[in-house]
Amino acid sequence: MSFRLAHLSDPHIGPLPKPALRDLMGKRLTGYMNWQRRAHIHNMDVLQLIVEDMLAQKPDHVAMTGDIVNLGMAAEFTLAKDWLASLGPQHQVSFVPGNHDAYMNESMSWLAETFLPWTGSDTSPHYGYPYLRQREELAIIGLSSAIPTAPFLASGHLGVQQCEALAELLEQTKSQGHARIILIHHPPYRKGATIGRGLRDSDQFAKIIARHGAELILHGHNHRTMLAHLPGPNGPVPIIGAGSASAVPGTPRHHALYNLYEIKRDEQRWTIKASSRGLLPGTHSIGAIGPIELG
Repeated sequence: MSFRLAHLSDPHIGPLPKPALRDLMGKRLTGYMNWQRRAHIHNMDVLQLIVEDMLAQKPDHVAMTGDIVNLGMAAEFTLAKDWLASLGPQHQVSFVPGNHDAYMNESMSWLAETFLPWTGSDTSPHYGYPYLRQREELAIIGLSSAIPTAPFLASGHLGVQQCEALAELLEQTKSQGHARIILIHHPPYRKGATIGRGLRDSDQFAKIIARHGAELILHGHNHRTMLAHLPGPNGPVPIIGAGSASAVPGTPRHHALYNLYEIKRDEQRWTIKASSRGLLPGTHSIGAIGPIELG
């Protein structure tokens, strides 16, 4: 079996719909001021080029790890739904939310309703995490670390129930011989993000991986390519973060990009080759950034 998986994250699509005065309450006020300061970072023309290049690679599936919207306003979710639909048929695209998608308590119902077609489990049409989507011999497990937080915080949390269900799914799909791919927005390990921006129960997540393992863990959140590992029962499990799919300033690993994974079964062993494609420095072209050495 050979399977090509594309991974992109944090597009922060715009332009931001004009907020009403009632929208700019609590955390949204500071968020709106921050967006006005950094909106130029996220270029929608570049994002379109990224999507076109990704589709040209003919991936078997697309993983999108959150932060489509910015302030979690109702009007943003309409734009988000249209953009997510542009990535391919619903059964070929899986989504997990980021902290911006869950910006306010009122955002949570819009989040659940809008993204249900890209988050439903194969066995259940209902919204809920973790979800399991089996594609050929891949088990794609989606987690939600997205929770509303106080101003100036962007942390994530899984919770006991989600962690327990994750452990069960990892063991179930392992017994079926599947390659297990976990999608999550926040880096799921200590020091994966700065204070106030990390996954609060990363230690619990690490214990689950140490016991049950996984073949690959994908995340977003930090707007740059990242590589880490967690101990698993059969060796280190690679954790790869994708940069923002729309960001234009920064270093080559901080520019707009997406990652590609070639996942193959070699006799009884899974092999994964990873690479990045994105905005080439000093140009408006999308091309090969280079391989990601998993170690």
